[in-house]
Amino acid sequence: MTAFTLQDAKNRDRQDSVGSKRDLFYIDDSKVYMDGNSLGLLSRPAEQKVLELLESWKTYAIDGWTSGDHPWFYLSEKLGRDTAPLVGAKPEEVIVTGSTTVNLHQLVASFFQPKNNRTKILADQLNFPSDIYALQSQLKIKGLDPSGHLVQVNSKDGLTLATEDLIQAMTDEIALIVLPSVLYRSGQVLDMEALTKAAHARGIFIGFDLCHSIGATVHQLHDWGVDFAFWCNYKYVNAGPGSTGGLFVHEKHFGTKPGLAGWFASDKSKQFDMNHEPVFSEYAGAFQIGTPHILSTAPLIASLEMFNEVGIASLRERSLRMTDYFMDLIDHELANDHFSISNPRDAKSRGGHLYLEHEEAVRIAKALKAEGIIPDLRPPNGIRLAPVPLYNTYEDIFITVQRLKEIMSECKYERFSSTREVVS
Repeated sequence: MTAFTLQDAKNRDRQDSVGSKRDLFYIDDSKVYMDGNSLGLLSRPAEQKVLELLESWKTYAIDGWTSGDHPWFYLSEKLGRDTAPLVGAKPEEVIVTGSTTVNLHQLVASFFQPKNNRTKILADQLNFPSDIYALQSQLKIKGLDPSGHLVQVNSKDGLTLATEDLIQAMTDEIALIVLPSVLYRSGQVLDMEALTKAAHARGIFIGFDLCHSIGATVHQLHDWGVDFAFWCNYKYVNAGPGSTGGLFVHEKHFGTKPGLAGWFASDKSKQFDMNHEPVFSEYAGAFQIGTPHILSTAPLIASLEMFNEVGIASLRERSLRMTDYFMDLIDHELANDHFSISNPRDAKSRGGHLYLEHEEAVRIAKALKAEGIIPDLRPPNGIRLAPVPLYNTYEDIFITVQRLKEIMSECKYERFSSTREVVS
């Protein structure tokens, strides 16, 4: 029988340190940070890379594009190669560029080609709003009414999506499918391989938003045959607020012209020919739109070095062990406090965070923050808690649950307003 004590948590930390890089991160010891699924913490190596890139600007000025340890002109491609192991891609299938929504616009503009009866985009009702806004916008650009041409699959429980429901919605009217890899609230991992296979059997392109899975779960985008994917790098990848995002395009689509063309989409050897007839890169680099954001990209250099040293498979295994412990501890300590663990319990379907539901979630989240625990509130009744394997510990988890227990037993949450303001 498990002994849920502080000493047990400390013992787990000694025995299960594989993948932990806690000493490299800026940790406020007066708090427990459980919001890495929204914004990862700053690491010292990431900070150093920003300083190095500033130094390259100071030292080389315009020559920084081709000089120094990290020449800016080639940085997006280099980091694309470094990102490839995180998403299970070939090096040339990934480019670091843009942001989540900009990259989604680019990919939909490139792959959504309504023709004959196929004029609709398939999505879901649980996706992050930004993706839906972009899809609605792209339909309008094509002269199509989103109310009739954006098909959103319903959730039976308001938390998860059934693979069979998604496949059933893949009718002969669908031209493109865009889905999350991990649902941002419940943390459900979708079966990307099965969904891709089903889409292709019906002649439909399919792409995934990896914002809540990159750096937290294992992907095999190339082997699964996924057509495209896009993501941010400021959550589990820890590259900083608003850091440069990334995208994947399967090699079978190399040569596809970008729907939104830009100069940095050019073949590097032809880019400075300055012709008005573009010669696009033959790889994923063709889907860049603008000049690389060098200072917003700099932290990613260090983050990817860290991930590739540890290995995403090891981090995923540690993450699952930590979330298992977290759920067991909640079951043991908070059994009578009316919390629901609303994320999937099985490892295959669970992402990197827990999703707790409680009718007083707003007040409880505020009370947690007042007690030094940094959660992520998702109104009206959800709290996300992410034990990030790179820097969180079992002791962090133990302390979080004990603070929750104190808050509930002493009704500390009652003094806080229940208005729906976001905690973090």
